[in-house]
Amino acid sequence: MQAAAVAGAMCCVAASPLRRKAGFRQGLAQCAKHRGDIPGASRRRPVIGSKDKATSLVIAHLAGVSQPTVSRALRGSPMVNEVTRSKILKIARELNYKVDKNASNLRCQHSGTLALLMFEDPAPDDSLINPFFVSMLASITRACGQRGYDLLISLQQPANNDWQSGFEDSNKADGIILLGYGDYLDYRRRLEFLNARGTHFVRWGAVMPDEAEVTVGCDNYRGGFEVTRHLLERGARRVAFLGDASNHYPEFLERHRGYGDALAAQGLRADARLQFDAISSEQSGYNAAINLLARKLRFDAVCAASDLIAIGAMKALADHGLQVPDDVLVSGFDDIPLAAFVNPSLTTVQQDTRAAGEILVETLLKLINKEPVDNQVIPVTLLVRGSTGRDQARSTADTMRRAS
Repeated sequence: MQAAAVAGAMCCVAASPLRRKAGFRQGLAQCAKHRGDIPGASRRRPVIGSKDKATSLVIAHLAGVSQPTVSRALRGSPMVNEVTRSKILKIARELNYKVDKNASNLRCQHSGTLALLMFEDPAPDDSLINPFFVSMLASITRACGQRGYDLLISLQQPANNDWQSGFEDSNKADGIILLGYGDYLDYRRRLEFLNARGTHFVRWGAVMPDEAEVTVGCDNYRGGFEVTRHLLERGARRVAFLGDASNHYPEFLERHRGYGDALAAQGLRADARLQFDAISSEQSGYNAAINLLARKLRFDAVCAASDLIAIGAMKALADHGLQVPDDVLVSGFDDIPLAAFVNPSLTTVQQDTRAAGEILVETLLKLINKEPVDNQVIPVTLLVRGSTGRDQARSTADTMRRAS
């Protein structure tokens, strides 16, 4: 029992400035007084000089808890109840205690960094980044900073088969956020590899049934349905769809499914001859619209699977002497910044990039901390602008209330 008391006192001295100031024997005595080991000794707070550095051991002693409990409270672990956490945080503030992030990360085998892997996409400039993801990037960066994490950003080529190495495997990052993917069927094999390795990751994309990974995405089906219904309300009856509506691009496929159901709800049938594949780029949208025009079938509206496709289609229509919206109504999907500044401004489906970034980061941190997580589908908003004949925004919720 005596050995245990001496060992406890030595631990206190090792982390205290008392050993330097009063010598080893005096340090033992003072630590014993602070621990209450000497009968009648008062339990008082040790004096921390201006040049001394408070430690978690001192905070543990003053709070009457163990040092691991202090560490858990300071990093926000749910294992510490709120009363104890508040007490520890109050003492830490009074002592001006600062967490040694590097030492804490080393002990916990955490880097304090998240990795964001963005995949190259066709873009109107040399960035090779889809403009939609630029807005989400700001939100993800902000969410990481608010939670005390650094963000490591890497632009990946879709053909690179080793894009996950050098991040969580090498302890450079505690987890990975994936944005973009190109052909989903190729991407699927890589996701299965990450799952097999137990990598902490979350991806942005279509929420698919019976998949092991955690996905955050927008309500692609609802967006496709609402924007098509809007085109029909504006008088369209022959609505073309531009976008690759296949398993290679499941987000486009869900938007096409909503498009088809909106037509069916009005007693109309989707004409397969009015659907042309396109990836998310202006050039691809332009080419798809040219092919649509070459077929010489009547159409009065274009429902594009992305804003970039829609902007390319508008250029093709203009080159053939057709005016938007007088001759053809056009809608997009995403609400990239450019959508509001083309002429006419583009009616589109807005994805909430701010909420998306927050949810991606929060979900990944829960995965890292072994907390339960679920896929999440974020609601969308229909923004009505000049390309369908009306410069006024209207939310999906308003549309749904009016229809019901």
